[in-house]
Amino acid sequence: MRKPLMVLFFISFVLLLSSLAWTGVEDEILNLLEKQKKAWNRGDLNGYMAYYWNSEDLTFQSGDRRVKGWQALYDRYSRSYTGDKMGHLQFSDLEIRLLGEGLALVLGRWQVEVQTEKKAGVFTLVLKKFPEGWRIIHDHTS
Repeated sequence: MRKPLMVLFFISFVLLLSSLAWTGVEDEILNLLEKQKKAWNRGDLNGYMAYYWNSEDLTFQSGDRRVKGWQALYDRYSRSYTGDKMGHLQFSDLEIRLLGEGLALVLGRWQVEVQTEKKAGVFTLVLKKFPEGWRIIHDHTS
């Protein structure tokens, strides 16, 4: 009778630890998105881009276009969104799913209000944990 109780205790303990670890991952990713949003809203494109993987292997897709590489994405944003054109960004309806050790998927909605115009859509992000923290390695925004 003691052995099944020990096994049950061990399983419960492991589940509790994994739940606590997941909560920490979720908080880290939500914090990243909050920092990214704040950077955008203060017109800081460099601060916004700091949370993308600085690599030629970064991918961004929107509509029928694919951009490859951190610098190419930075250039795309700097042509379209600088100064007053950046407006005010909001994220909502966020869902975070752990894909495996050090990989996560984020689903959500975005809205940017520039003066009287509102643009909105959905996004899917793939994030990877690096020594410096979580970074977006793929962004599909529509």
